Amino acid sequence: MARGAAAARRGAAQRRLNRAGAGPRCPPGPRAGPPPAARPPPGPARASISTATVETVERPTKGAYTLAGVGRAYQQKGRTVHALSKVDLEIRSGDMVAVQGPTGGGKSTLLQLLGALDRPSTGTIALGGELLSQLGDARLGAIRGREIGFVFQHFNLIPTLTALENVETALVPLGVSAEERRSRASEALESVGLGERGGHLPSELSGGQQQRVAIARAIVKRPAVLLADEPTGNLDEETRDEIMNLLEGLWRDQGLTLVIVTHDSAVARRAQRRLHIKQGSVREVA
Repeated sequence: MARGAAAARRGAAQRRLNRAGAGPRCPPGPRAGPPPAARPPPGPARASISTATVETVERPTKGAYTLAGVGRAYQQKGRTVHALSKVDLEIRSGDMVAVQGPTGGGKSTLLQLLGALDRPSTGTIALGGELLSQLGDARLGAIRGREIGFVFQHFNLIPTLTALENVETALVPLGVSAEERRSRASEALESVGLGERGGHLPSELSGGQQQRVAIARAIVKRPAVLLADEPTGNLDEETRDEIMNLLEGLWRDQGLTLVIVTHDSAVARRAQRRLHIKQGSVREVA
């Protein structure tokens, strides 16, 4: 009977994972029609997880970005808004970069472009020498699925899945076997200090613990790039520092390219490089 009950629990967990194919979503960016002579954007910006297997992607040159003349414009209430304008930027492989600026200045737009969640209206974006701005949806989805991890301010955990199952969702579209998914998800939870919490639902975890689960979900696929949008925005100062210590440790130990959008200067000061965006223009902060 014990073996039968265990098998039933495993079957129920598998069914929950299959139903969770939508995965964590990126907060939607500005809606826009396609610019003249440009490929139309792929729709609302989101980091989604599908149960379909993502095509195989060779790892680009370790997370190095090159942006040349990048602009992003969209229509809002009958007027054209230039979220980014003529941005030239190099992010080296293994850089830790903080991005700051006023609300509406273009921070989230930049992060969506780096995450292959949107296409620029003008200019080009390359990741490891591959032009993201010219790729089709399938190839962009494959790069997002394997090469880029996302961490959000609001955690975006699936409330009906355990911590372990939430981490596993990042591997479902990659065609990873159930046994390997569980092993890698357990390893990822161990790496963020939650090895004993895998069976807990999000509602049974603190805010800091939920963000650790979200970070584990982002790194379980072993990406080259980790993009974090206000990852400490919902946390108190002590927990903020714990999460930043964790992110810095992962960045250093795994050789990640880490880009953090933040309003918190204490967070930004911990980065190797600091960028400031205002009215669509990007400058390096000394």
